[in-house]
Amino acid sequence: MRRLRRHHPHRPPLDQERPGQQRHLHPPHGRPSYQLTQHAAEVIARLRGNVTAAHRELKADSTLTEKLPSLATFHRAAEHHWSKGRRAGLKGGEAARRRHDVHGKRDHHHRNYAWETDHVEASVPVIIDGHIRKPWITWFIDCATRCICGVAITPQTPSKESILVALYDAILTEDPHSPYGGIPDRIRVDGGRDFLSRTVGHALGSLGTEHIELPPRRPDLKAIVEAANGAIKKTLFADQPGYTEAPTKPGGKPIDPQQPLLHFEAFVALVLDWVHKHNTLHPMDSLDGRTPHQAWQDDLTPLFHASAAELHSYTLERPGKPLTINNSGVRWRKRDYISDWMHGHAGEKVHLRYLHHHEHRVELYEPGTLRHLGPAFLADQLTPTQRKALDRARRREADRLRAELKKAEKNRKARYEAVTQARPPQRLDALTQDEAAEQLCELGATAVSEPPPNFIPLPAPADDLIMPLDRQPDQPHDEHPDEPHDETEPRP
Repeated sequence: MRRLRRHHPHRPPLDQERPGQQRHLHPPHGRPSYQLTQHAAEVIARLRGNVTAAHRELKADSTLTEKLPSLATFHRAAEHHWSKGRRAGLKGGEAARRRHDVHGKRDHHHRNYAWETDHVEASVPVIIDGHIRKPWITWFIDCATRCICGVAITPQTPSKESILVALYDAILTEDPHSPYGGIPDRIRVDGGRDFLSRTVGHALGSLGTEHIELPPRRPDLKAIVEAANGAIKKTLFADQPGYTEAPTKPGGKPIDPQQPLLHFEAFVALVLDWVHKHNTLHPMDSLDGRTPHQAWQDDLTPLFHASAAELHSYTLERPGKPLTINNSGVRWRKRDYISDWMHGHAGEKVHLRYLHHHEHRVELYEPGTLRHLGPAFLADQLTPTQRKALDRARRREADRLRAELKKAEKNRKARYEAVTQARPPQRLDALTQDEAAEQLCELGATAVSEPPPNFIPLPAPADDLIMPLDRQPDQPHDEHPDEPHDETEPRP
């Protein structure tokens, strides 16, 4: 142990300078340490970050001129040469390096300012029509309140269909949809082809929502939905039979391979119940201890809604130019689509819209006004109920035409009252004054006997008003009609 030097009574303290002498204080310097050379760094990188193997190879290299330090010193030099993230990247690649990145936080502003959406594969296989598959979940989450506004569950790999169904569920707020929703200002999506499809972009553009495309492999830019993806795996899937990330036996075999798997209907019910609890019963530190429901209710930002009819047209894909209704229905992609409301509309033009992967049914609209006319179904896949409805509609259309023609023939013939005395004929279908006034009111006109509401009667004439002279019956006519009349004399 080093002994401390005692202060000499005649020696001035170290913090006092002697007259005429200047003291220079320098930080202590350690002994020089070993630094990795470029060749040593390349060897470590070639060996996937294995520093021990690189030290062994360099030590066995007889052509190496520099002195190689000990293994511990070589490890310290490698730690100083690269950051922890880069060393992890040399061993595990880009995914391992990103675990050591530092990310900031976005300003979440108010509700419906921004949504995030993503697909997540369930870690639980379920039974779907006798087959074992893992479903997918698509959802839209509000960034400010963490509310899950819309969700769609598909038994197969998700596509544009699941995105549009989840978007439809997220925007609508009436029953049976959740009360969280409306039209968002912007939606952040990743680089998936389905999220960047023309149909999804057209639907968001019709709603006035900004479609923000995030760079690929950047989960930190949509941290809200990624946190929900991880939360449902840990809190719901981990407790279900057949959990794929459960501990296994040596060789990767499951501990209990005979677990009874859930059916798809039961799985959907569990996911929807988890979403409800997430929104209403789960307090979060990022929301100051409030639940997403409480955060949504405390936010007084006005919401903008869209009706179900508007979403029905905006969230469907339009193939192109208008089509014509012919006697076999609407021809599209070498298929005929028909419905009972088409009777009497053959020869008219319509716009066809459809939901992706649901080509058994299409929706038809007027080309000019985009008014929804009704659905149409594949002609060779009509159910017996649809065929009966088609026949009833055909008979109903024929009955209506027959009734209208019969009424027109009846109105064409005028019927008169039988008389016993000589007087003008009286029509039997003549209207009374009250009936005529009622029909005028239905047509938007005013009855003759009733003055209009803004009618102002004329005042009574004054006593000194000079009335025009009327020609008396015994007054003789002009003998000279060609002579001009005196303009000062009043004309008859």
